[in-house]
Amino acid sequence: MLLVTAGLFSIVYGLSHAETTAWTNPYTIAFLLIGVALLAVFAVLETRVRHPLLPPRVVRNRTRGGSLLAMLFASIGIFGVFLFLTYYLQGTLGFSPVKTGFAFLPMVAALATMAQVSNRVLLPKVGPKIIVPVGLGLDAVAMYLLHRVGLHSSYASHVLPYLILLGLGFGLSLAPSFSTGTLGLRPSDAGVGSATLNTSQQVGGSIGTALLNTLAAGAATAYLVGRLPTTLNLRAAALHSYTTAFLCSSAFFVVGAVAAGLVFEKGNLQQLAGPGSTPDGPVVVRA
Repeated sequence: MLLVTAGLFSIVYGLSHAETTAWTNPYTIAFLLIGVALLAVFAVLETRVRHPLLPPRVVRNRTRGGSLLAMLFASIGIFGVFLFLTYYLQGTLGFSPVKTGFAFLPMVAALATMAQVSNRVLLPKVGPKIIVPVGLGLDAVAMYLLHRVGLHSSYASHVLPYLILLGLGFGLSLAPSFSTGTLGLRPSDAGVGSATLNTSQQVGGSIGTALLNTLAAGAATAYLVGRLPTTLNLRAAALHSYTTAFLCSSAFFVVGAVAAGLVFEKGNLQQLAGPGSTPDGPVVVRA
């Protein structure tokens, strides 16, 4: 527990530290390297101790491993939506906090609708190997298109269509990942499997917040180099930081789509759950 906690803290702190210093700062590099080293030691230790915190059998399964990777990269990219799109709507377009909340509702509606379709119709028939990468790919396209917004863009024409596309992508990727993240686990491993899936989401969010904030701050600073700090230039610098975050989020979704496509096994939900299972999950038979 100490190893994995210290490792994750070091990585997140290193990413945040780069925002106020530089990627080449000795402390930034040291914290990132220490974080990676501690997580590596944790991974090795879990294969040797008698009662591991995270049993390797939980993550070695390709279906569960693919779900964890999809959740991790999607959570990193999703903060480019919620955090920086909120900045854009309020800071650039002048939306109030309440109006901004209502502006996100179409995405939520699209997500909820597609989550039902993906979990109840698509996942039992085709499995996660197709729908999860497709969902992450849709998110990548939406974020790439969203990065083209300007200082005077319209919500209806330049934001709303991409929010709906994002909701459809999240419904295709996140909902099936939650469903398959604990697929086939023995009852004694159900708790750690569910916790690992939720931890993957929280870690992705923490890394995404720190990393995207750092990249956005660096983009704004670079934009102002050689320019006078006028009101227009400051607004343009802020916009450049948002669009940089959107573009980076798109890249994370692409990486997640490729990783999920490579790791997930082919097959529908019943085939992936193994013998003695139903499309709704594994059945435990006791003599």
